Amino acid sequence: MTPPDRHPHVNGDADATEDSILSLEHGDLHVCQNGPRDAPVLLLIHGSASSSRSWNALVPLLATLHRVIRVDLPGHGRSAEPVGGDYAIPEQGHRIGRALDQLGVAHALVVGHSSGGYAATALAERRPDLVTALSLINTGPGMDAFIAPGPTTFDPAQWPPTDEQIRRFASTGFRPGYEVPQELVDELRGMTYRAVVAAMQASTAYLNQRALPDRLTVLGKPLQVIFGDQDRRWRPSSAADYRVVPGAKVESLPGAGHTPILEDPQRTAALLLSFAASHTVRAPKAT
Repeated sequence: MTPPDRHPHVNGDADATEDSILSLEHGDLHVCQNGPRDAPVLLLIHGSASSSRSWNALVPLLATLHRVIRVDLPGHGRSAEPVGGDYAIPEQGHRIGRALDQLGVAHALVVGHSSGGYAATALAERRPDLVTALSLINTGPGMDAFIAPGPTTFDPAQWPPTDEQIRRFASTGFRPGYEVPQELVDELRGMTYRAVVAAMQASTAYLNQRALPDRLTVLGKPLQVIFGDQDRRWRPSSAADYRVVPGAKVESLPGAGHTPILEDPQRTAALLLSFAASHTVRAPKAT
């Protein structure tokens, strides 16, 4: 993989992004960092068929007070496809944990959007020492809450798909009338058919094995759930399923669809910052 351009980081400058490629045993992982390095860590994990760029509107709102770390999941964005093609969610959690070790992160509040919430949960399952709390944004609690879309028009023999095909596929990821951003169209087109399908299948398998509220109850981590009430992929009322988790904070975003991190970054950031104020750990100062 071609090494990325490295942008110099100015401590405390929320707009300065540092990109790097971490070498892991099953494939290189691309990470981005913003904000002061001694600030509490927020780890942001994107959903399927997306990348770390999906958080771009939110990062400046978070990075003045936090060290914000974003990852491209395997096969997404600028991360390599996993050696052996293993997209299983527990393995994703393992890789993210190894990446945080390389970055010298001891504690993080982990935020997952959509299926990124499964990787976030898997990280907490594999490495409870790293995860201080979890925030899940429009993450479906179980397959019974999934609102089945129309048939996917993607044909592996005609990959990559056209803009129109991608926009049709991605349209339910936003509230009605919201235009799918071109950069997200380009991100999906840059993926392989194998990566798109395998990542979605891995999420389904993870939920079929055990519903998310059951997993989170066992973990005992502080939990915030944010759900746009216009979600067209997961039944919005299913956010209430998370209330079985002791102490869970379930919050609705009226008027937002499945992707409030792009549709309404201001309100989403306000909810995240309020939760983080009580559940983050500041990194120890270097001696």
